[in-house]
Amino acid sequence: MVRANGAVSLRELARVVQTSEVTVRRDVRALEAEGLLDRRHGGAVLPGGFTRESGFPQKSHLATAEKTAIADLAAGLVEEGEAIVVGAGTTTQELARRLARVPGLTVVTNSLLVAQALAHANRVEVVMTGGTLRGSNYALVGSGAEQSLQGLRVSRAFLSGSGLTAERGLSTSNMLSASVDRALVQAAAEVVVLADHTKLGTDTMFQTVPTDVITRLVTDEPPLHDDRAATELQALADQGVQIAVAGPGMADPGHGAEAAGPASSPGGRRPRRMGPPGAAKGGDELPLPGPRRNHPPGPGGPPQLRSTAALADQQAAAGGNRAARIADLRGR
Repeated sequence: MVRANGAVSLRELARVVQTSEVTVRRDVRALEAEGLLDRRHGGAVLPGGFTRESGFPQKSHLATAEKTAIADLAAGLVEEGEAIVVGAGTTTQELARRLARVPGLTVVTNSLLVAQALAHANRVEVVMTGGTLRGSNYALVGSGAEQSLQGLRVSRAFLSGSGLTAERGLSTSNMLSASVDRALVQAAAEVVVLADHTKLGTDTMFQTVPTDVITRLVTDEPPLHDDRAATELQALADQGVQIAVAGPGMADPGHGAEAAGPASSPGGRRPRRMGPPGAAKGGDELPLPGPRRNHPPGPGGPPQLRSTAALADQQAAAGGNRAARIADLRGR
């Protein structure tokens, strides 16, 4: 499967071979020891290290359900009549498909796939950068793309990448793509990163968005035993990144609008975290862990975050059958 797709998630492997993720993880370790693949957070890729980047066909098959849920939730952040920038990537392409329903929207992008997803949206204006086409991800890069973004100002930038850590922020494996992404960030008042759990804790070659510039992270809930992702989420929250976690029930059309909460800033809406199976519909509103660019702290300061261990103890005492694997991002 890795040879055919370039990358694969542990969750998908477990589903295909009908076994547990624990068993799949053990087998992936054995294959890595033989040099047949490289383990990545939540999955496996072809060998290649920091410099290797999978093409669009390979990326499009990795964590597809998670990307759909993330796009549903992120779409709830966009208001009618806004001007935004959307970077290249398979997750941002999913977001673009949902933005076609937002009237009066202006989308600036360097991605042919994002533009294609919005091509038939009557009430959305699409502005494309110049630049040189990079065929592996259907994106415009180079000095032409960067120069076309000079002097531009929009409310939000929606970006994805190859990896995200609390230490370095968002990163990618390609220098030209990183340079254009930095130009997109410079044009936006807020930066929203879309990254599924397989990218959390992964560090790649070129930094695109430092952690202190990221306003929000929209991600999915890591699977059981994924301690690395849980630790990374907590570290990002501690640094003031607002985190929205899309639950399993969000991967359906139009759910992003339902997941939107009350305004957290003028012209913006705050997404809600979808709870685990059996939780009340609609989930709980996310706290704002700390002040970010253009997001002043609310009265009383940021809410406290519960540690993963504390939440696990609480659920065990209540007789819960699923230990908490991520930091509880709901306010006390």
